[in-house]
Amino acid sequence: MFTWVQGVLLLFQSVSSFIVGYLLILTGAAQFAKRRTPAQFREPVHRFLVLIPAHNEEKLLPNTLKNLKQLDYPESLYSIHVIADNCTDNTSDVARSGGATVHERKNDALLGKGYALQWALERLWAADEPHDAVLILDADSTISPNFLSVMDARLGQGERVIQAYYTVGNMGQSRGVDIRYAALAAVHFLRPQGRMALGGSAGLKGNGMVFAADILKQHKWSESLTEDIELHMSLILNGERVTFAPDAVVQAEMPESLAGSYTQNVRWERGRMQALRHYTPLLLKRAWSSRSESGNRRSFLFFDAAMEHIIPPFSLFAAWTALTLLAVIGLPGGKSNIGGRNQEPVRPMNSEKKPHRLKSVNVLLGGGLLLGQLIYMFGALRAVQAPRRIYQSLAYTPIFVVWKIWLYIRVLLGLDKQGWVRTKRND
Repeated sequence: MFTWVQGVLLLFQSVSSFIVGYLLILTGAAQFAKRRTPAQFREPVHRFLVLIPAHNEEKLLPNTLKNLKQLDYPESLYSIHVIADNCTDNTSDVARSGGATVHERKNDALLGKGYALQWALERLWAADEPHDAVLILDADSTISPNFLSVMDARLGQGERVIQAYYTVGNMGQSRGVDIRYAALAAVHFLRPQGRMALGGSAGLKGNGMVFAADILKQHKWSESLTEDIELHMSLILNGERVTFAPDAVVQAEMPESLAGSYTQNVRWERGRMQALRHYTPLLLKRAWSSRSESGNRRSFLFFDAAMEHIIPPFSLFAAWTALTLLAVIGLPGGKSNIGGRNQEPVRPMNSEKKPHRLKSVNVLLGGGLLLGQLIYMFGALRAVQAPRRIYQSLAYTPIFVVWKIWLYIRVLLGLDKQGWVRTKRND
């Protein structure tokens, strides 16, 4: 009676094995990716526009502006522009006192980061503001002193779209923040490093992104909930590849409580599901058709981009794997349980061991899946040299997983349909 259930579980675990196997390929490839940008023996040459979209950011913006004044890069080669987007506090005054040029935008109908960025860029283009590249930076962020020097060097090498390593700036403030640090180590460092080694595209993470000047004139920001994903899809479908700069670091404050990060996670998961439905079939089709047109490297670029949409959130995936393994172990190997008694089904002698073998295969496969995910996560933490506290905080993961499952169910059922909402800041 239970044989067919074990068969279904084997099918599910086989699909999971494909995903875990792919993550392990990225983990292994990341070990061969360069961690440092080659030194440039010349004076910096590229002029940057630093764009900071800000909605009611009077508390955190001063630290960001102070940080930008302390970079190891000539101040004459970068200008800071704050987009005070529908602000009702003193963001504009704070930005001016911090030495930034302020662009005040009032539009209650068109809300969101994408609208604000596109509006500001068009103003700067109309004013003929001189620049070679644009850095997009969130108002709660700081960047490493070498950030623009690294980007200058990479632009000089011909790179046109570059993503920095985007991580947590307030690590240690809460267990939830530490769990986020671990997640970003995997998604924002390990995976992009693996993709660089294999010829994929690092992706855009929404913060710490640098674009050659002409790129943003060809690809507009969208009104999507995840405008960075939309722009990345537009780029790779039109022949552009995002590279990764692991030695240029951007840190941002993360909500310290699960309640504080709720709207941010809802926005991300809704955007992920939209991208999964819309882009995955297109990317897989392009991957297949480009096999002979432009070689395996180009085909992998599209396939890898599709996989990034297919791979589920790690916390949900790990929970699914663990629950499946428990179900496999809990099910009888081949006996039915009818009327409170175990009865051995009548079958030929040669087939008696098959259900038990199927269960054994399922148990081994489930254990291997969990082991593979542990290798992936600990590989990410080792790659970013995470402190001991982060490893200790992993004990908090089950609480986070339950919260994430609850959130995801609400999103799937359409119970949370709000559009862009500012992430709640810590007090």
